[in-house]
Amino acid sequence: MKLNVLHALFLGAALLGAGIFRGESQEAAGQSGASAPTAQSMGASDKAHDEKYVIGNDDVLGISVWKEPDLTKSIPVRSDGKISLPLVGELQATGKTPLQLENDITEKLKSFITAPEVNVIVQQVNSRKFNVMGEVSKPGSYPLTASTTIMDAIAIAGGFRDFAKKTGVYILRKGPDGKESRINFNYKSFIKGKNSDQNVRIEPNDTIIIP
Repeated sequence: MKLNVLHALFLGAALLGAGIFRGESQEAAGQSGASAPTAQSMGASDKAHDEKYVIGNDDVLGISVWKEPDLTKSIPVRSDGKISLPLVGELQATGKTPLQLENDITEKLKSFITAPEVNVIVQQVNSRKFNVMGEVSKPGSYPLTASTTIMDAIAIAGGFRDFAKKTGVYILRKGPDGKESRINFNYKSFIKGKNSDQNVRIEPNDTIIIP
């Protein structure tokens, strides 16, 4: 009788241990399975290029060619919009996207390298600038970020001088056709909560005039 009881207890303990082990294994597998879609989704959302960005003068490009260390380097875009690369020679960079420039370099290298693998990234954005002129503390040219407004630009330039005509501020902007337009900004009415839509975002090569 005692043997049967001991046998039953031993069997129960073994089954319980097996159940716990299976539960832990399933939980671990579940956790492992949950992390996989995250990695896949991250990979799917990771884009190699910003297709909308257009290279400009003074931008610094990182150019790499797989297994070709002599062709892997950082190159600034010259004031004439071109870059120079061994074997490739001079190429127009300004006005192209990184992907377009990649394709141009790849085509040039096919005469020297079998199936070249080229990658172009923009390491420094120096071409997107705006100018502030007139009655501000620090007139000059400044790098442009996507969210810069006219109020931001005035602050970046050190703010108004004492005799600035704050009601007569304006932006000079060139359109795609080369024609220049004028966008007025009345600082005094803006800070009173009027015409909040005047605080427009600055575009590359805008010039802000503070009379």
